[in-house]
Amino acid sequence: MDPVHTVVLGALAGATILLGLPLGRIRTVSPAVRSFLNALAVGVLLFLLWDVLAHAWEPVDAALTAADPLSASGFVALLLGGLAVGLLGLSAYEQRLSRSAPRGGPGAMARAEAARGLAAWSWARRTALLIAVGIGLHNFAEGLAIGGSAARGEISLAVVLVIGFALHNATEGFGIVAPLSAAGERPGWAFLLGLGVIGGGPTLLGTLIGSQFTADAVSVAFLGLAAGSILYVVIQLIGVGLRAPGRWPLHLGLIAGLAAGFVTDMVITAGGA
Repeated sequence: MDPVHTVVLGALAGATILLGLPLGRIRTVSPAVRSFLNALAVGVLLFLLWDVLAHAWEPVDAALTAADPLSASGFVALLLGGLAVGLLGLSAYEQRLSRSAPRGGPGAMARAEAARGLAAWSWARRTALLIAVGIGLHNFAEGLAIGGSAARGEISLAVVLVIGFALHNATEGFGIVAPLSAAGERPGWAFLLGLGVIGGGPTLLGTLIGSQFTADAVSVAFLGLAAGSILYVVIQLIGVGLRAPGRWPLHLGLIAGLAAGFVTDMVITAGGA
């Protein structure tokens, strides 16, 4: 496959993340609806966490099947290392932002307006950004798979992967903006577009890199980073959901989010990927 077609495939797979982002501009009033939207994002992210870890473990299984415990141990170390960096790194960065955020009291609004960087953002905006970063790392690894298939001449597989990943990314777009919807915060279009570039753009980048060379170690490392990032955000969103009144919206949202993830995965499997 020529480079132009490869770029088009990667762009299509990543661009569908934009479809779910406009939902972030919908204002909700009911606490039950906010709790449901928050839990829906958790369900989608929990599926992504399972999906990421399952794909990251495939090289380990392959190495053990080939009686190569040294390579298997190396892959496990990369996975756990990436997971630790993603989880602990975001935790440390969020704590730093929280300490830098303006406190209440006289003049707090003026200080907030004068503050620079992410510390001046609301919790919902920072969480949406963290989700976009985690999904972006995940999509980079997906791009590596698309590019690798194209480079090996497996065109049908590459197309099926693009269709499946495009469906996944459409649900991921809502997962990114769900904290904003749950908080009743209406972001601007420029902010949403930036989140889309962060979350979907790495698919194209991964496709370009994967079309030049394939390396299981690179894929496992990025999947580990994605898993750690997603796990951190899931923990934060679950904490928010547990503080909301009532449990039915939380439970229903979790089921709906998981269902959305598994249904799109079924489409990929049915397509032969």
